[in-house]
Amino acid sequence: MKVATYNVNGVNGRLPRLLEWLREARPDIVCLQELKTDDTKFPARALEEARYGAVWHGQRSHHGIAILARDEVPVEKRRGLPGDANDRESRYLEAVVKGLTVASIYLPNGNPQPGPRFDYKLAWFERLILHTKKLSSAPQPVVLGGDFNVVPTDIDIYNAWVWREDAVMQPESREAYGRLLAQGWTDSTRHLYPHEKIYTFWTNSSAFARNAGFRMDFLLLNSALLPRLVKTQVDAQHRGRERPSDHAPVWVELRDLLKPPRRTSKP
Repeated sequence: MKVATYNVNGVNGRLPRLLEWLREARPDIVCLQELKTDDTKFPARALEEARYGAVWHGQRSHHGIAILARDEVPVEKRRGLPGDANDRESRYLEAVVKGLTVASIYLPNGNPQPGPRFDYKLAWFERLILHTKKLSSAPQPVVLGGDFNVVPTDIDIYNAWVWREDAVMQPESREAYGRLLAQGWTDSTRHLYPHEKIYTFWTNSSAFARNAGFRMDFLLLNSALLPRLVKTQVDAQHRGRERPSDHAPVWVELRDLLKPPRRTSKP
């Protein structure tokens, strides 16, 4: 099973790129972020024609998340995080699909910092940590996929000094991400590639050509799902295509529930 996350930076404007990637990569489950459209304009029919069912939580011009499933419609469990009845930004969606609990997450960017947007980012992060505590220890497999707008360590960015004042680099952002992982989540990319320079976001085409990137898109697995992790990859080549998103898709391959683990050597 292949589970992916992809910040599309406008689902309608990038629809040709999204459909192209779905045809080529054939993921089973996809978490989308930054839809930038309200619920009435989400391209459900085009995705159905591509054999993907969907649930979505849109917002005009900003934010928005969705969960797609190949040949299946996800069953929505929650839209929006608990803890702030006045929060109107579409940033969290949770569903059950193909035997997994899946959350699509678009964490606030937080710029400019310091300021109200950075305060909102940290408060939203606290609500996420509170909500995901039970999910982390759940007996059923859970994956958190999305754009977390955090660069966890200096190895996750091409030049930490240049971006040292950005909200994604602040100690408070990194500390909150560390507390999230401490609940029992595993960053699948770093689990399999602990030291490699791997990026998922590039500010523009020139930065992509120089591979001056950031790693901010994650697939976090709970302890029940981690033993099924086989492979992870960033489809970085899609960042270099015509009218692309500024993010690239990230995916993990998971061993089927009924398939026994691969033997690494003869008994």
